[in-house]
Amino acid sequence: MKSTNHWPKHFYLVAAGADAGVHSHKASRDSMGSKAFNLLRMADVGLPVPPALVIGTHYVACPDECMLPVFAVGLPALEQASGLKFGDERRPLIVSVRSGAPVSMPGMMETLLNVGLCDQTVPGLLRQTGNPRLVWDAYRRLIACFGEVVAGLPASLFDEQIAHVADGRDERLLDFHELRDLTRRFLALYQQYAGHAFPQDGNLQLSLAIRAVFASWNSPKAQAYRRLNQIDPSIGTAVTIQAMVFGNSGAHAGAGVGFTRDPTTGEKRLWVDFLANAQGEDVVSGRRNAHGHEALAMVAPQAWRKLEEATQALELEFLDMQDFEFTVQDGVLHLLQTRSGKRTPLAAARIALDLLDEQLIDAATALKRTSALQEEELGTIRLAAQADQASTVAPLARAISACSGVVAGELALDGERVSARAAEGVATILVRQDAETSDIGALESALGLLTQRGARTSHAAVVARQLGKVCLVACDGLKIDLSARTVGLGDLTLREGDLITLDGNDGAVYAGALASVRVPDEALLERLRKLRASQHGATHRKHGT
Repeated sequence: MKSTNHWPKHFYLVAAGADAGVHSHKASRDSMGSKAFNLLRMADVGLPVPPALVIGTHYVACPDECMLPVFAVGLPALEQASGLKFGDERRPLIVSVRSGAPVSMPGMMETLLNVGLCDQTVPGLLRQTGNPRLVWDAYRRLIACFGEVVAGLPASLFDEQIAHVADGRDERLLDFHELRDLTRRFLALYQQYAGHAFPQDGNLQLSLAIRAVFASWNSPKAQAYRRLNQIDPSIGTAVTIQAMVFGNSGAHAGAGVGFTRDPTTGEKRLWVDFLANAQGEDVVSGRRNAHGHEALAMVAPQAWRKLEEATQALELEFLDMQDFEFTVQDGVLHLLQTRSGKRTPLAAARIALDLLDEQLIDAATALKRTSALQEEELGTIRLAAQADQASTVAPLARAISACSGVVAGELALDGERVSARAAEGVATILVRQDAETSDIGALESALGLLTQRGARTSHAAVVARQLGKVCLVACDGLKIDLSARTVGLGDLTLREGDLITLDGNDGAVYAGALASVRVPDEALLERLRKLRASQHGATHRKHGT
């Protein structure tokens, strides 16, 4: 197969000033995936997007065919756009490798960060950044993620080493000496359990990462998500290779996920989760707790102001509430993706009506976005105001609410228990340490999700909200003992099968099954009825009836 220097079909370059006519053969959401297509739109309106190379959905069934053009043409174009060179010993280009289907599937496919780091490129990134902690942190993260995603090693192998070295501290407090030691431990673990050394050739790393992301299109959780949402399996996923920006670069850095409006109520306010001195996977993986926008404003006030401006631009461009990811490196904001955000029915109605009032969408569009909503959905389920409950019941623990409402059911500690009880017609609450998307099948059957760790914007919380499940994350008072099949909530120990109630309105967890009642939002209902009546009248006038 002869190499070629003309731009390959089904490849796309996203970069400021990139020649769209040369680098985007008929770019569309179907051909380059929704995530990359939105990156292209963000770059076109001048938002701060790191340059990226996109391998189109065409290649999901034949990943071998994309490899030659990746290295012969695509990667050199990305190097030119970034001013860095992949595998270079002095100024190495380090990349993320991300999935992206034409339809949003949050957290269902794989992402690898820091690809291109190896023993040869570590000194170059050290010179480039002057930040040894960043470099060794990024390198150990790559080895662990590569081991899990590409080599199929259990994440616990690496987590146990982190716990040993950290000795009770937050891993973000480890210094570069400890991170360097951790990296060496990870390299030895990889060799021992994968049966071969961690790949030190950047091109090999990249090709294996691309194959792994394409292969994740057919992972069990991706297939389950497509089944739940009636998504055609033939549409495939694209792969985006993007220049890394480092949220783990120190005091004025971090990673976050946010919504331009509240996805549970629809209120017009930024809804942001942020984790200082961290990378994006720390927030969305469901394995870490996060903070609100106040933490970002404190760590990087200029980046927070830029984010406020950028989110307004996002809504003007996409004409809908957006779910976005961002990284702050050394105080500078970078946007990594945006998509229409998953929301509750209540939020869907309020957002459509507010966008209509703000003249961002017309009445026909607002009507289309709300046509499937039923009036009984447009309210909030709250604990019933019964005197005996109000006076005697106190919460066992509190957590952060990712989706409002009230549900009661039996404690279930894994998907098998949820499925077994659901088959018997019994309501369950899935209780887990982390909010992870591997629980997608269990989330379908459970009424709610309660986790010890995780953020409101983690992928699993997003999916739970989309499925209409009450979701509470980051419950510090929750202790799970899987061997004993018990759960500690505050001072009380409960067994699997005991009843609990989740109140997603204020983040409280109660023992037993408490009564609840739906409280309609009458003002919102009246606005929706007026829209429907006006459009109904307009239709009749148009047809002369």
